[in-house]
Amino acid sequence: MRLIERPELFVLLMLFGFWVLFFSIWGVIFGKDWSILVLTLYVLLLFSSVILTVLKSTKATAKIGTIEEFEKRLKGNLYHFKCPSCNGIFAVKESTSSDKKSIRITCPECGRVGVIPSVPNCIEGEIPEEKSGNVNFKCGSCGEGITIWAEGAKLYQNVCVYSCPFCGKEEPMKRI
Repeated sequence: MRLIERPELFVLLMLFGFWVLFFSIWGVIFGKDWSILVLTLYVLLLFSSVILTVLKSTKATAKIGTIEEFEKRLKGNLYHFKCPSCNGIFAVKESTSSDKKSIRITCPECGRVGVIPSVPNCIEGEIPEEKSGNVNFKCGSCGEGITIWAEGAKLYQNVCVYSCPFCGKEEPMKRI
């Protein structure tokens, strides 16, 4: 299933679509009767696009060990993440709700807005011992809480959680 996640598959599908379009225009300009061939290629292109879309949207995550670890650690423990922008490491501690959604959050180190998926990749071995002060947030809708702090750096002043990881409500959580 990792093939579905790769961008090269999308590029190949786009190139195939380009060549089908090219042959259909070529056939019209030069009066070639390729209608059956071009129609077959369009149907094949449409079918493969639908299949890839369905597979991508319904695929089970391949990170079974990580998911199990994540579920075990969710009961009041910490998860550590690395910002793709600044490579800063930060920690998130959630309360014990079992229904997890993605979290839209500002990086506690650089302030860039990003999304932590509902089944995230947590980092393990490179966590600094220094910690910043923490910030607590509470959802105004479901009441669940989340605590965030930077690891080895100063906490970004305007850190904000834009969506609840439990009820999924897309509004900023209250800073408490």
